[in-house]
Amino acid sequence: MTDANTLKRNTAWLSIMSNTLLVILKLAVGLYVGAVSLVSEALHSGVDLIAAFIAFWAVRKAVVPPDKEHDYGHGKFENLSSAVEALLIVATAIFIIYEAIHKFNTPLDPEFLQYGIYIMFISIVVNIIVSRRLIAVAKKTDSQALEADGLHLQADVWTSVGVLLGLVGMKVFGFLWLDPVIAIIVALIIFRAGYKMVVDSAKELTDSSLSQEDEAIIGEIILSHKGLKGYHHLRTRKSGSDRLLDVHVTFDKDMHLEEVHNICDDIERKIRNRFGGFDITIHPEPVDENGLVIKKKLC
Repeated sequence: MTDANTLKRNTAWLSIMSNTLLVILKLAVGLYVGAVSLVSEALHSGVDLIAAFIAFWAVRKAVVPPDKEHDYGHGKFENLSSAVEALLIVATAIFIIYEAIHKFNTPLDPEFLQYGIYIMFISIVVNIIVSRRLIAVAKKTDSQALEADGLHLQADVWTSVGVLLGLVGMKVFGFLWLDPVIAIIVALIIFRAGYKMVVDSAKELTDSSLSQEDEAIIGEIILSHKGLKGYHHLRTRKSGSDRLLDVHVTFDKDMHLEEVHNICDDIERKIRNRFGGFDITIHPEPVDENGLVIKKKLC
C-alpha cells in the first residue's frame, strides 16, 4: 500500500473514532437532560458515523487494482460513496425540520441544560479539527470520499452551533422557541450543501468531462510540442481520485515512429506532472501536407 493510500485509510479511521465518541456522548447527555434537539443532534452524528464508515470502505475499495470486472480500476466507488453521503445529508436536514416543527407543537422545558451546552461545545471543537484534517488529506490525495466526509462534518459543525445557541437561549432567557427556529435555519443550510454534493456526485458518476479550464491546460501541453500538428477527439472523465484522458494527435507523415513515441511519452509525463494521477491514451495519426489525416485503404 502506498503512502497516500495509508494516509487516506488512517484519516478515515480518525473520522470513525471521533464520530463514535460524539454519538455516544450526545445521546447519553440528550436522554439525561431531556432535550429533543440534543437527541436529534446525536442522531445527526449517527448519520455522520455511517458516512465515515462508507468513506472508509470506499477509500479501501478504490485502491484495489484493476481486475477482470473493472478494467479501469475501482475509483468509481469513491464517487458512489460521495453520492450516498450527500443523500444522507439531505435526509438529515429533512429529519431536523420535521423534529423542529414537532417541537413547536409540543414545547418542553428540559433540565440540566448546562450539560448539553458543554457537550455541544466539545462537539464543535472536535468536528472543526477532524473536518479540517479530512479536507486537507482529501486535497493532498485527491480523494472525493474523504472530501465528502469532511464537508459532512463541516455541516455538522453548523448544526452543533445552532443547537448550542438554542440551548444557551433556553438556559439564559427561557426562550423555548429558539431551539426549533435555529434548527430549521441550520437544516436549510445543510440541505443546500447536500444538494450541491448530490449534483457534483451525479456528474462524476455519469462520466462528465473535466472542467473547461483543465481541458484547456491539457490542450496547451499537447500543442507545446513543435513536432505535433494538432489534436482532436479529446475526451476526459474522472473515476474517484483518478483522471482519464484519451486524445488523437496528428504528426507529419514522414516523422519517424520512435520520435512520435517519444513525443507522446513526454506529453503524458507533462500532464501527470501538472495534474497528478492520470490514465492517458494517445492515438497518433499521420497527416499530409494539407493537414488532412491519411486514411488507410481497406483491401
